[in-house]
Amino acid sequence: MGGLAAAGKLVGGEALETERVRPATVRTAADGTPVVTDGPAHAGEETLGGWFVIEVADREEAVEVARSLPTPETVEIRPVLESA
Repeated sequence: MGGLAAAGKLVGGEALETERVRPATVRTAADGTPVVTDGPAHAGEETLGGWFVIEVADREEAVEVARSLPTPETVEIRPVLESA
């Protein structure tokens, strides 16, 4: 992450607690009432360990940045929704 920060591309991010506290998921049922379940929204072997926001020109640059990260983990790329 230091290289991204030095290049002025790192906007922000945080590691998430993944060891001691399980996530909770809140969904709205068909009748409009909130339903709380213990655990992630999508169960599976992978867990979301953190997030960061980078400033890049386009998707291709985001992919190149992700490819260069020194992590054995999966990196998912999503654009930030631009406000109108």
